[in-house]
Amino acid sequence: MQISWFTVIAQIVNFLVLIWLMKKYLYKPILSAIDEREKKIAAQIADAKTKKAEAKTEQDEFNKKNQDFDQQKKDMTDKAVAEANDQRNKLLDEAKTEAATLKDKLEKESAQAHQDLNDRIAQKTEQEVFAVTRKTLADLAGLTFEEQAVNAFIRRIDQLDEASRKPFIEAFKLDKGPILVKSAADLPEKQQTAIEQSINKVLGAKPKFEFKTSPELIGGIELTAKGYKLSWSISEYVNDFEKSVAGTMKEKPKAISKKNHAVK
Repeated sequence: MQISWFTVIAQIVNFLVLIWLMKKYLYKPILSAIDEREKKIAAQIADAKTKKAEAKTEQDEFNKKNQDFDQQKKDMTDKAVAEANDQRNKLLDEAKTEAATLKDKLEKESAQAHQDLNDRIAQKTEQEVFAVTRKTLADLAGLTFEEQAVNAFIRRIDQLDEASRKPFIEAFKLDKGPILVKSAADLPEKQQTAIEQSINKVLGAKPKFEFKTSPELIGGIELTAKGYKLSWSISEYVNDFEKSVAGTMKEKPKAISKKNHAVK
């Protein structure tokens, strides 16, 4: 069988032409499309990585902000609790101070009211004693109470011991002014003269005298000279009586308490 070289060469040429055409019009566009697709996918992957990194950064920032917010919230809560405790303690201290002040005020007012009551009772007692004494002396001796008070005052002056006379004499020497004699009622001239003579005897001199009435001296006479004071009044006896009664009242509960203990 004879080979047709023309046919063989023609087929080879046709095959080469076909390969060239396929390479130019089919293979290259496919490769280009594949390369372009790969580049696009790589770009998308890179963009996704970038966005993922950005998202991670944003998430980290968000977590940090949350942590900062939680810390700030905790700090603010702790501060508010501390301030509330401080305010509570301050209010408690103020309440305690006000309560103590009120207690002291009430105690002082109670003590003052008690003292005022005692003063009124003492004054009333003095007045009653003065009235009874005045009437009794008038009925029994025919002398007025003022006369008896002056006599008692003069006796006190005459009975001054050396220790009591010394400050009186020194006070008189320091001040040559008049010696003030106060009484609850006006003293007759005779009684004034008797007082002057008694004092002159003590001082060994004849000072000036000033006689004044002082109703608050219930049934009494008072002498003052440069800070020195000598007095006689019913109030002295009333005060002694009041102290005696108060002492008895204090002793009575003690006696009762001892008795109760003995019974037990």
